[in-house]
Amino acid sequence: MAARSGPGARAGAGGANTVDFRSAGPAPVVLVTGPEDYLAARALDRIRREARAAEPALEVSRLEAASYAAGEILLAASPSLFGERKLIEIHGLESMNEDFLKDALAYIAAPDPEIVLVLRHAGGARGKKLLDAVKASGAPVVECQPLKKDADKVAFVAAEFKGSGRRIDRDAVDALVAAVGSSLAELGAACSQLQLDATSTVDVATVEKYFGGRVEATAFKVADAALSGRSAQALSTFRHAIETGVDPVPIVAAIASKLRTLAKVAGEHGSAQSIARTLGLQPWLVEQAQRDIRGWTPQSLAAAIRAVAEADAEVKGLSRDPGYAVERALAVVSASARAR
Repeated sequence: MAARSGPGARAGAGGANTVDFRSAGPAPVVLVTGPEDYLAARALDRIRREARAAEPALEVSRLEAASYAAGEILLAASPSLFGERKLIEIHGLESMNEDFLKDALAYIAAPDPEIVLVLRHAGGARGKKLLDAVKASGAPVVECQPLKKDADKVAFVAAEFKGSGRRIDRDAVDALVAAVGSSLAELGAACSQLQLDATSTVDVATVEKYFGGRVEATAFKVADAALSGRSAQALSTFRHAIETGVDPVPIVAAIASKLRTLAKVAGEHGSAQSIARTLGLQPWLVEQAQRDIRGWTPQSLAAAIRAVAEADAEVKGLSRDPGYAVERALAVVSASARAR
């Protein structure tokens, strides 16, 4: 099976042929590297699917680099009785033993073009010599790094919908990231659900219908109300969340996150776009923070941050009544907002 380079392929340092997980496909050697297991699983599934499409009788085998015994790669790659094509997956390269390193280096120097060998490395320094050799060979490398910035998550959602042929409004993308963006696997599953179930262009109302009751969405509703000075709405939303079993910890975390964004934006000058690039935030978040920060004083912002920090400690064990601790913090934040 000849190497392929999909639309997501690009040249990297040292001859590396970096391929997006959505474009991963069969090749004599494919390296799937990085700690984000969800992206790695997507890449592996795609490679298996395309390999089976090309060869329905494909023989798939799996080896573990940590418990590898000398000669296993050659044994797995040896011709089968009926001549089926083979796909060999080797997992746990970050824990590889010396026997594996020696055999893998020898194999990738002259891989069998009729076999697909997939190497999964979850990160770390171990095996660097092998990773460098794979990259220098020009073999496809699928980078699976965590998406930590909102901008990366927004780009992920947009790409998921573009690939499906379904449409989603930009505001709906932002709402979806806010609702389920803490877990990439959940974000991917949410995209799939909306693509299957929604009957028209996905808008904010659709996202709210499907995911508005999630903890993350509820937490940010409470935070938005408090930072806008709407004390009654913040308290009622918080109390309803607690009554339905929501833990107060993520709610405090959401308020703290909003306040940190305010503090960061307060110290910057320029357009929302330039500030977003500097801070690694989405422009819409910067614009919202710029609206919210008007009239806040350093003293009122400090008081709000201090109150939320105290609530954070209390909901994590310092208080017998975490609900009351959060309500007290919401009152301080809302009062600070109204005093702008």
